[in-house]
Amino acid sequence: MAEPSAATQSPSVSSSSSVAESSAPGGGGGSPGACPALGTKSCGSSCADSFVSSSQPVSLFSTSQVHDLIFWRDVKKTGFVFGTTLIVLLSLAAFSVISVVSYLILALLSVTISFRVYKSVIQAVQKSEEGHPFKAYLDVDITLSSEAFHNYVNAAMVHINRALKLIIRLFLVEDLVDSLKLAVFMWLMTYVGAVFNGITLLILAELLIFSVPVVYEKYKIQIDHYVGIVRDQTKSIVEKIQAKLPGIAKKKAE
Repeated sequence: MAEPSAATQSPSVSSSSSVAESSAPGGGGGSPGACPALGTKSCGSSCADSFVSSSQPVSLFSTSQVHDLIFWRDVKKTGFVFGTTLIVLLSLAAFSVISVVSYLILALLSVTISFRVYKSVIQAVQKSEEGHPFKAYLDVDITLSSEAFHNYVNAAMVHINRALKLIIRLFLVEDLVDSLKLAVFMWLMTYVGAVFNGITLLILAELLIFSVPVVYEKYKIQIDHYVGIVRDQTKSIVEKIQAKLPGIAKKKAE
C-alpha cells in the first residue's frame, strides 16, 4: 500500500522541484540575471546600460562622421555634400533667399510628384498592388520627444552661457590684451567686409574647410614647423607689449 502512495506523490514532487530549479539563480529562463532581449544569457548591467543609451538622444552628426567628411574618407559622400552646399551658396550669391528656397522646393516636388505618377501608371498597367512608393518613408517616426528636446536645449545653453561670459569678459576689459586682440581683429574685419559680403565669406569658408584639412594631413610636418616659428615670434611680441603696459607689468611683479 505504500508504493501507490509514493507513486501518486511523485508528480507533485517533481513539479515542485522543477519550479525550484527554474527560480534558482543560474537556473532556467526565470533567473534574475537573464536579459529579456538576450534570451537565457546573463547580461548583468548590460540591460540597464542599453536602456540608458537608448533613452539618450542621438546626435545627427557625430564627430567621427564630420572628421571623415572633411578629410574626404568617402569621396562620393564628401563630393555630394561639398557640391550641394557650394551650389546653394553660389545660388544665394546670385539670387535672393526666397528665390533659392522656392526653386529648391519646386525641384524636390517635381522629382517626387513625377516618381509618384510614374509608379501609379506602372501599377495600373501591370495591375499590381505595390502601394504608395514612399510608404516606407511615410511610416518613419520623425517625432522629437520632449526629453530629447530638453537635452538638446540644455546642451545648447551650456555653449550660450559660455559665450555670454566670454563676451562680458572681453567688452568689460577683464584682460586688456584679450580686449585689444578683439579690437584689432574687428578692425581688420572692417577691411574684409569692404571687399567681401557674407555669402562670399561663406563660400571661401567652405572651400577652406574641405581643402585645408587634407593639405595639412599631407604636409603636417612642414606646416607645424612654420606655425611654431610664427607662434614663437607672436609670443615674443605679445610679451614685449605686456611689459610696456603698466597694469600688466605690475601684476607680473606681484
